[in-house]
Amino acid sequence: MIKYATPKGNNELKISLEEFTKKFNAGEAVLLDIRMAFEKKVWNLPFAIDIPANELENRFNELPKDKLIVTACPGNSRSSFAAAFLVDKGFNAKFLTEGLLELMKAFKGGKAKELKVD
Repeated sequence: MIKYATPKGNNELKISLEEFTKKFNAGEAVLLDIRMAFEKKVWNLPFAIDIPANELENRFNELPKDKLIVTACPGNSRSSFAAAFLVDKGFNAKFLTEGLLELMKAFKGGKAKELKVD
């Protein structure tokens, strides 16, 4: 992943929380949670695909090629590198600009119904 430490065209890889929600609810995007296992013990996202950043290089073939892959971590530092890596591997990928912390704030309480999860 070091190769992706300064991704070119970083702005092209960004997706806002609002745009992600629209695409996710329409079935056009999936959320890739790249946090480490110890981070997920505190709070888990059962609607996300779970591949830690340190395993992505060996497991990217588990991801769907027909959907937008939106990478996410608490902020956006790791997820921007992961999105650049996936684009290099031929995926349509972006990183969640606001990160998972803002995603959780946006959908707390009754607002959780606005995100269509199975």
